[in-house]
Amino acid sequence: MTTFPTARAVRTTPEGLLWEPSERWVRGRRGEVTVVDSRHPVLVWEPEVPVPTYAFPREEVREDLLRPAKNPPTGSHTGSRVFYDLELDGELLENAAWTFPASDLAGHIAFEWFRRVGRGLDHWYEEEEEIFIHPRDPHKRVDAVASSRHVRVEIDGTLVADTVRPVLLFETALPTRFYIPREDVRLELFVPTDHRTGCPYKGTAEYWSWRGGAAVPPNIVWSYPDPLPAVGTIKNLLAFYNEAVDITVDGEALERPVTPFTRALSEQTPR
Repeated sequence: MTTFPTARAVRTTPEGLLWEPSERWVRGRRGEVTVVDSRHPVLVWEPEVPVPTYAFPREEVREDLLRPAKNPPTGSHTGSRVFYDLELDGELLENAAWTFPASDLAGHIAFEWFRRVGRGLDHWYEEEEEIFIHPRDPHKRVDAVASSRHVRVEIDGTLVADTVRPVLLFETALPTRFYIPREDVRLELFVPTDHRTGCPYKGTAEYWSWRGGAAVPPNIVWSYPDPLPAVGTIKNLLAFYNEAVDITVDGEALERPVTPFTRALSEQTPR
């Protein structure tokens, strides 16, 4: 009888790591060189890090490209004591890989993702689909649902959006995001920026900043011009950070939530 991984397959290590095996075929590349080719990856969650990473059996990693780190960092990756530099085509990528101290994960190596931290492997694939930023969490849902709720958005008392045809995006552990048709947003009150972010569930977002003089963080509005198929209904719609604007839904004012984005938005707000 075959036993398949479920939520109960998540293990805990004495170091506070959570991990579980994955059945996905995962490959990681630097440029055109495949550094990882694994059919037995393990998902690892570090304490206080909201997203997982992959760790791979050593035999499924190009260890011939790894060198003991010349300048290993301290205080990162849950007490890891072994870091590796990646040497490829004459280029040395410092601290591109590491091992976890947990005995459960002995014999496994994890890698940094370039699009997340600015170093490491720059292309990742699950089966034949390229994934970005970090692995997708199998215990997380992202659902985009068309709605007829009446949504109003204000910034410093100014009405900037008013719609009865939003798409509500429900994402595990985050507040509901309200995606609004452009025709229902006063986009002339905002200026486009060069800021871009990537999301493994939604795609690559473009941003706008508030033109007004209020203390509002930059890049307060975003949109996905080419979202991933699973959330295709949000294409070209606009969303606001609930954490920094005032949103009213069906006449009820929503409280500004506290999320992993709250601190960063506060630090970016002009004083």
